[in-house]
Amino acid sequence: GQPLAPRRLSLRPVPALPDMEAFLREALVKLKQRARGCLAPELCFQAVRAAAERPFAEGVRRERELFRVLLSSGQARALQYAFFAERAVHRWATPAGASWSSAAPQPLRTAAVIGLGTMGRGIVTSLVKANIPVVALEQDLECLDKGRKAVMLLLQREAMKMEGGAQSLDFHNPARLQFTVDFDLLRDVDLVIEAVFENMALKKEIFHKLSKVCKPGALLCTNTSALNIDEIASATSRPQQVIGTHFFSPAHVMRLLEVIYGRHTSPSAIATAMQLAKALNKVGVVVGNCFGFVGNRMMFPYVQQAVFLLEEGSRPEAVDQVLEDFGFKIGPFRMSDLAGLDVGWRSRQEQGLTGPSLPAGTPARQRHGQRYSPVPDLLCEHGRLGQKSGSGWYRYERAGGRTATPDPWLHSFLAQYRDTHGIESRSIDPEEILERCLFSLINEGFAILAEGIASGPEHLD
Repeated sequence: GQPLAPRRLSLRPVPALPDMEAFLREALVKLKQRARGCLAPELCFQAVRAAAERPFAEGVRRERELFRVLLSSGQARALQYAFFAERAVHRWATPAGASWSSAAPQPLRTAAVIGLGTMGRGIVTSLVKANIPVVALEQDLECLDKGRKAVMLLLQREAMKMEGGAQSLDFHNPARLQFTVDFDLLRDVDLVIEAVFENMALKKEIFHKLSKVCKPGALLCTNTSALNIDEIASATSRPQQVIGTHFFSPAHVMRLLEVIYGRHTSPSAIATAMQLAKALNKVGVVVGNCFGFVGNRMMFPYVQQAVFLLEEGSRPEAVDQVLEDFGFKIGPFRMSDLAGLDVGWRSRQEQGLTGPSLPAGTPARQRHGQRYSPVPDLLCEHGRLGQKSGSGWYRYERAGGRTATPDPWLHSFLAQYRDTHGIESRSIDPEEILERCLFSLINEGFAILAEGIASGPEHLD
């Protein structure tokens, strides 16, 4: 029989907390670091602030105003587009007429991963988390032991994040995860993912071996980030079963999986790779075969412009700052250090752009009539490979460290480099940095679309 009115929470005043202002200030700083460039989290914060400082009715009014701002914003439209684009890419098609609607995937009961470097470890972890039994293979016992320890550490970390902990992953069970140096154990697996480093001769040797060992229906996948799928497939007796599955680093975290079909890849192989993406809770995107495919091909000119900006007078931390403020989670130089500078270096050596196979008398800053910067190559020659070596574009507290600090050594190295090549250093404003990096990325996307490597803009985005 009590009247309802006094019980309504909305009618009660919000208690004034003594440290409310300091608490909100600190929360805003943290939020801005985490959600750089994003409008919605900041307006959510303002709505919470209104709830703490104003009567209920006024707070609700303020929340409605903020919501209207978001509703009509460019960011809302972009997020809606991204949401639908991510779902549209499941409906894939190739110029040869194969498509998602007619191709049936092969069953996926067991998998194998070859190579337990950074990528291989992440891929093994992803498969274990998806409940797919895995055989992990390395070339010798020393590499196997090192790889096993790293994989176990990753799986332990992942298990701690999951409800039910380590029991739910059951990764100590050899029926779920087996480490070996014996190719013969790959005889019965449904799918093999090769994740050795970017060397065409090595990959062809492995695929030649796989086509002798694996059962006829097994899908042979390569985690190459740029190399020609058709050339890799030419080393096998079953090119229709060869496909590119390009994971992004770190493979157990990043949600994108590029699925690359070659000239002979069967529709069923593409459907199976897309089924794998789904099982791993990743967004699979089917693209054609060209150097760097889509992800890395668009990344090349983007990173290249960033390096050109350093040649002309900028610094890694200035370029990263501009792109991170714009909304990128990580700038090109911090990204480079994270992935390892030696990855790109090895690829450029393979292409004959640097290293021993470069013809004598090649100009330092030109390749094939195009502008080229040798700065990343020079850093690798100095042993600066990024986080793994404790220095790259930045300095780290130790080898394998995560905290990037601007490096005076690099600043004086760049100054010396400019002197050597007669480049006059100039001050470069943020607008120029953003436009040069961003537009080179976008323009490459248009070129890929024009060549039919991707079947629609959503696939690129």
